[in-house]
Amino acid sequence: MPVTYTMHDSESAAAVLPALVGLYAVVYAEPPYVEGPDQVAAFAAALPAETRRPGFTLVVADDAGELVGAAYGSTMAAGRWWTRATAEPPADLRAVDKFAVMEWIVRPGRRGEGVGAQLMYRLLDGRAERWATLASNPAAPARDIYQRAGWRQVGGSAMPDGTPTHLLVLPLPAPPVGAP
Repeated sequence: MPVTYTMHDSESAAAVLPALVGLYAVVYAEPPYVEGPDQVAAFAAALPAETRRPGFTLVVADDAGELVGAAYGSTMAAGRWWTRATAEPPADLRAVDKFAVMEWIVRPGRRGEGVGAQLMYRLLDGRAERWATLASNPAAPARDIYQRAGWRQVGGSAMPDGTPTHLLVLPLPAPPVGAP
């Protein structure tokens, strides 16, 4: 059976949040993250509020009832930027709405099949924002994937525990003329 992809908004996401927390626990148990039950519980506690952010979108990949990947984010309003950023972004980037990708995860053993690429394509396709942005741990294997996919580093930040992150952006295609 092929992988199926489903897009969720704030209302429909609630049904898949438990599976998303389970996938998060598996992915973030790996190095360089090595997160445990406390970090997973904090993620689970914060997730419902994230689904209520403006522009929230979640795309999940399912294979025969198993969640094999997920990507989600929301609109980062014009004038806003990542908290704990070490520098200001270019003024033209700060001045516009951006789509902030908060998680982009694929189950170990399912990587290299194109699941992650499909998740990101579906998450960003047709967005009204002109830029996507995300924060990446420079020690994570995904960091190289982002660079190959065209994401460009525009700054740095740190997680609350002090782990450094790279702040990346990707220009998004303009929506078609006449699109809402």
